[in-house]
Amino acid sequence: MEESYQIGDRVEVYLDEKFGNKEGWYAGTVFKIDPYSGHRNFYWVRFDTEAQVKSGMPQISVFNLKNIRKIK
Repeated sequence: MEESYQIGDRVEVYLDEKFGNKEGWYAGTVFKIDPYSGHRNFYWVRFDTEAQVKSGMPQISVFNLKNIRKIK
């Protein structure tokens, strides 16, 4: 079953090899959801302060669900 995300959810986002030495999981919070189709969304994640420093980005949009997971 596909994971469901809501605004305010604590998540980790995976930056893959195309991000070079920044590859890895980064913590943040879902702050916006943009519908793409009836079954797919763009999830906007604002990175935590530490993740912003390490990634060099304040936020990111995630479409591929294999690159996002809830923090338990």
